[in-house]
Amino acid sequence: MPLLFALALFAPSAAVSQVSAPQPLPPAAPDPRGPLFVSVEWLALHLRDPNLVLLHVGDPAAYPAAHIPGARLVTLADISVGDRTGRGLTLEMPSADTLRARLAALGIADGSRVVVYYGKDWVSPTTRVHLTLAYAGLGDHASILDGGMDAWTAAGHPTTAEVPAAVVGALSPLRVQNFVVDAAYVQSMIGRPGVSIVDARDTAFYSGSRSGGSPSAPHRAGHIAGARSVPFSTLTDASLRIKSPAELAAAFTAAGIGPRDVVIGYCHIGQQATAMLTAARALGHPILLYDGSYQDWSARSELPVETGASKPND
Repeated sequence: MPLLFALALFAPSAAVSQVSAPQPLPPAAPDPRGPLFVSVEWLALHLRDPNLVLLHVGDPAAYPAAHIPGARLVTLADISVGDRTGRGLTLEMPSADTLRARLAALGIADGSRVVVYYGKDWVSPTTRVHLTLAYAGLGDHASILDGGMDAWTAAGHPTTAEVPAAVVGALSPLRVQNFVVDAAYVQSMIGRPGVSIVDARDTAFYSGSRSGGSPSAPHRAGHIAGARSVPFSTLTDASLRIKSPAELAAAFTAAGIGPRDVVIGYCHIGQQATAMLTAARALGHPILLYDGSYQDWSARSELPVETGASKPND
């Protein structure tokens, strides 16, 4: 499906509060993979750039002891809110004004070059932070350090215990790129040609052999009807570097996802899906995030759920 046609196809009639109507986030061009990731070598060359904002994602208790010099700690609580919908949702995008204030509090300003990295194995929280920057309209100037801090130290670069002073950035009003969709939108896309709804949870949750949620609010077993399965944990190698384009393409093709499909991603609460969606963007897919994810879908008893293994050729 041509991208421009896809963009027109998926625009719903009602706009989201404070932001424009959802549109798929296009892949980066001309090289979809290039802007999304930077190497350890690149970061070492640019570590002292005056406009660099380096964000550490990981255990807050471990950050003070060791982080890349100049890095500021960021948590999901810093860049998200809960229960904006009244349905008890855990992880949602803030309003544009709230998000602007929170990003500025991290030192992000107009002209900043932002690099986000994981301190240990926090890959999906890192991709959630990165996609939030894209949602804020800052995606052209934000990247993920491929391999995280382990790759940095493996290359012989130092860490520090020195915590940088807090800085508030001068950040203009956000030009939000709204690629977040809701349950009604996802339901309307089931079976639509050129669209793949993709479940990023581990296969046990997708098949229904395990249920997510909490004891007080368990999720229905299974997955969104018609959804494909690409577990987020399968998209990085043993060193937690993003897999090669050929390996990623093989995983998406095996799941039955067309090479030009718009990918709508979901998981339990909207975190793991961002790792899968980052891989999809690296392959050149336009993406949409179902932010409420299965937490929201499962709670809506009228919405269809399936169980069983993935059927890529159905």
